[in-house]
Amino acid sequence: MKIDSLILGAYETNSYVLRGSETATDCLVIDTGLDIGGLIDFLQEQELNPVAIVLTHGHADHIGGVAALRSRFGDMKVHIHKLDAEMLTEPQANLSAMTGAPFTTKPEDFSLQEQSVIDLAGIELLVLHTPGHTPGGICLYSKEDGVAFVGDTLFADSVGRTDFPGGSMSQLTSSIREKLFTLPDETKVYPGHGPATTIGHEKAHNPFMR
Repeated sequence: MKIDSLILGAYETNSYVLRGSETATDCLVIDTGLDIGGLIDFLQEQELNPVAIVLTHGHADHIGGVAALRSRFGDMKVHIHKLDAEMLTEPQANLSAMTGAPFTTKPEDFSLQEQSVIDLAGIELLVLHTPGHTPGGICLYSKEDGVAFVGDTLFADSVGRTDFPGGSMSQLTSSIREKLFTLPDETKVYPGHGPATTIGHEKAHNPFMR
């Protein structure tokens, strides 16, 4: 798997572009960010063809570029957990109403759930439902490549906020312990913000998981 990471906008959201190989042109986009210019520029420069968008959760800083990406590259399919699906069409739920620039986007094409498998663009990802930051937060795991894309569930030496509507610290810590900390220690973790880390490092050092 070829992984390109882009840091987008004022919220410094990590958007990930995944390809099955170095030479592949079809790709998946994990989280679009809110300010999408850098993502569109990258895809154009690399002459890539995004075939689908997978959203780790429904907050504005992760879904805000969906409409623009679809407008530029075609009406690609959007995947999100069924419990966060309403955030695509409800500004209060996706928190964009708090920014003074509320928005909605087209409803999801595919509703994900625990153990769903995404098999597109030469990439296979297993869906792990990890509520806590949002009710429908997910992580995406590739056993073959030893990587996990964890959205705002887990960060390097930190965890996701739980003070937004639908958040729960008890659910979040349970999700991390039961779904992420059971992965191999060497699994590389790609979060929604900040640097990459590993499962082993977070098990040993994350102060919120002691």
